[in-house]
Amino acid sequence: MTSSADVVVRLEELRDPEASAAMARYGITGSCVYGVKMPALRRLAKELGTSHELALDLWELPCRETRILAGLIADPERMSPPLMLSWAKEFDSWEVCDQMVMNLFDHSRYNYQLAVQWSTRREEFVKRAAYALMAQRAVRDKEAPDRVFRALLPLIETGAADGRPYVKKAVSWALRNIGKRNAELNRAAVETARTLKSAPDPGARWVGADAFRELTSPAIRRRLGL
Repeated sequence: MTSSADVVVRLEELRDPEASAAMARYGITGSCVYGVKMPALRRLAKELGTSHELALDLWELPCRETRILAGLIADPERMSPPLMLSWAKEFDSWEVCDQMVMNLFDHSRYNYQLAVQWSTRREEFVKRAAYALMAQRAVRDKEAPDRVFRALLPLIETGAADGRPYVKKAVSWALRNIGKRNAELNRAAVETARTLKSAPDPGARWVGADAFRELTSPAIRRRLGL
């Protein structure tokens, strides 16, 4: 049986200091970064397969790669809201946050619940995770009715005033993805973006302008038949 120590040996073999330095320039930092690129991590995760106990052990090692691997091999059915929150509180970069959301949290039965609950959290990366979940649901949940996403727009409007770069970028991501689902949601999202563009808060104005620019672009309008 593969242990977390075995995984660390593999990561040491794959260590790339130049890649680590390049990642740092894009805000991918932390107490431990091996510099292993995502394709290699995904290949390693495929070799390991789903292994929830190993994922729990890997999470306890505070490295970029061990924590991304934890999200890739954990069983989403065994992830509880308290466990996910405890992990989210320890996110130390936007990349670990986004990879965990895309690879694990979004596949949990609690994805919408956490998106709503965490949108009011103060921790920067927990809050980012909330809006990253909204963005992922808008793309992946093909069967959800429009009302599900309309209900998220007030949370987006509130979150837009946060101002912290990693939060406001995720808020814009969520708004843009909702507005790209179909013509009706585009109209609703554009209206939210228009409101934010004229908000007194500079962070909210940034989100509004960023989303408005994409959602009213000729390419998006053509795709949605507008």
